[in-house]
Amino acid sequence: MDSYFICATPRTGSSLLLGLLESTGVAGHPQAYFRAPDEPLWAERWMLPRTPAGGFDHAAYVRAARDAGRTDNGVFGAKLMWGALDELVDKLGRVHPDLAGQDVALLERAFGRTRFVYLRRDDVLAQAVSWLRAEQTQVWYVGGDGEISGGGDRNGQEPDFDTDGIDGLIQTIEEHNAGWHAWFSAAGVRPHVVRYEDLDEDMVAATRGILDFLGLDLPDGRAVVPRHQRQADDLNREWIQRYRAGSPIATGQPGIAQPVQRLPRSDRQ
Repeated sequence: MDSYFICATPRTGSSLLLGLLESTGVAGHPQAYFRAPDEPLWAERWMLPRTPAGGFDHAAYVRAARDAGRTDNGVFGAKLMWGALDELVDKLGRVHPDLAGQDVALLERAFGRTRFVYLRRDDVLAQAVSWLRAEQTQVWYVGGDGEISGGGDRNGQEPDFDTDGIDGLIQTIEEHNAGWHAWFSAAGVRPHVVRYEDLDEDMVAATRGILDFLGLDLPDGRAVVPRHQRQADDLNREWIQRYRAGSPIATGQPGIAQPVQRLPRSDRQ
């Protein structure tokens, strides 16, 4: 194993998990290196040469990401939201046209022997509420571990309950989860599955489970330490109760809803 990807949807605790994995000292420096809107910011941080048009060479970008995302033992880690997977393999296909359309082969050409961790959340309603609030406030995490954007400096609007917004995000989450399941099946990938609820209950056990899956040992004297703060509060719980009381599609079972108009795809934190 040379590399691994945390495959997720927004508001599943992925930023928390990345910080936990980095704290081990052996699981790379995982970040969302391949979220398209952030790539120019990473390229600037890494001082990559610019093309005459202001862009940068993607092969050079991948090499810089590998260098930034590796620990001393050579292990690379990164996060991929469903919305970022196609963008990454499409770009890799242009760098390695002999493997175009072969997603896992492209990832392994670029990153070596690769494994996948699938992070999901059973309570999709709570996930949608958290996502809506983050979209509105533009605060995707508090604390941090070297992320390039989305931190605790509020630059959005005040949070405002929106039933239609929650409906749309529930459907988007279910579509993205279905997309991951279909991709794993088509690619012949057997990911290590981590539930948000298990991560929330015992962060150390969830992190150690990933290390076991990756064949890594936590060094003696090293502690698994969170680097992000919990964001859910009474407002999240109030919105969940309000949605369940008033939504015509609420079923009382998290994650089950009737089809509604699909929102634009997001690959946020």
